[in-house]
Amino acid sequence: MPLVLNDEQRMVKDSADGFFASEAPVSQLRKLRDEKHADGFDRGLWAKMAEMGFAGVAIPEQFGGAGLGMVAAGLIQEAIGRNLSLSPFLSSAVLSATILARGGSDEQKAALLPKMAAAELIVALACDEAARHTPAHVATRAEAAGNGFRLSGTKTFVLDGHVADKLIVAARTSDAEDEAVGITLFLVDPKLAGVSVSRKILVDSRNAAIVVLDGCQVDGADVIGEVGGGYTLLEAALDAGRACLAAEMLGVAAQSFATTVDYLKQREQFGQKIGSFQALQHRAAHLFCEVELARSATLRALQALDAGEDRAPFYVSLAKAKAGEVAKLATNEAVQMHGGIGMTDDYDIGFFMKRARAAGETFGDTAFHGDRLATLMGY
Repeated sequence: MPLVLNDEQRMVKDSADGFFASEAPVSQLRKLRDEKHADGFDRGLWAKMAEMGFAGVAIPEQFGGAGLGMVAAGLIQEAIGRNLSLSPFLSSAVLSATILARGGSDEQKAALLPKMAAAELIVALACDEAARHTPAHVATRAEAAGNGFRLSGTKTFVLDGHVADKLIVAARTSDAEDEAVGITLFLVDPKLAGVSVSRKILVDSRNAAIVVLDGCQVDGADVIGEVGGGYTLLEAALDAGRACLAAEMLGVAAQSFATTVDYLKQREQFGQKIGSFQALQHRAAHLFCEVELARSATLRALQALDAGEDRAPFYVSLAKAKAGEVAKLATNEAVQMHGGIGMTDDYDIGFFMKRARAAGETFGDTAFHGDRLATLMGY
């Protein structure tokens, strides 16, 4: 499969690059952080993203979305990474939209997807419980009660959970805590009795939440997909999120590289531009090659998801691991080549370093995906 964009995808890329550079640059991140914004993102921006079709990029056209697929979603996420733009795009437009579009009932799709595409409804995925990403480790229990289920447990690192109008909760209806079978996905209203949501501001100025479920009662109609068969649906959504995170880290790495090259052309030492020093040129050339390798791996993963390839999980883990390593390298090199000022808050490069670290850990770090790759290859 050629690792190139088609005409429609190039249009999405151009639109996303221009939109986020003008509407949500790094200066907006600074502003939201400094004023300790209650939501942690600009709802006006989210509405504009819906007008651009971004909020509904993964939602079928019949439900008001753009239906452009994962390559388009990745291009939007890459632009978000270049500008460190804050929005619930990953949590609602990618993760939750993928679950509902794939596994939701006709009633759930009709009720939720059009509002999600219009940025009128934010949905967050609550799956992780351990200190590190282990999607099959689900201790939250769902016990049959009345005409539905009663949920009890704690979810950590729920991206944008503090502003979610609906939660998609992974709970166990059978089998042991670390088994893939027996996991069921539920739609949960965070305003229900027995649901507690607490906001956590992360090191990169983004937000997650801890969700505590204490005997929360849901109806049978709130089940997404089949009872006990939610893990396959969950993994499909997580792979969509992982591939988009790889695209975001690609954007972080590419912008860090571009910012550093510009700085090397401006800063003088010993009477000449430091960009003329061969040692720094070699480091910049190496970084450029690594960014392009990450770009190829990420595009291949997104294409595999769109094509529904059996090996899509392999390409996704490869992209997530590679993009994580490259983003870390790019931001490390950027800070080093900026010198001591790179660590100060006056320069944007520190924000890129923080985002690279946080995104690298989200939904599996390099070690997690290296292990997953080995398992998929039969080792």
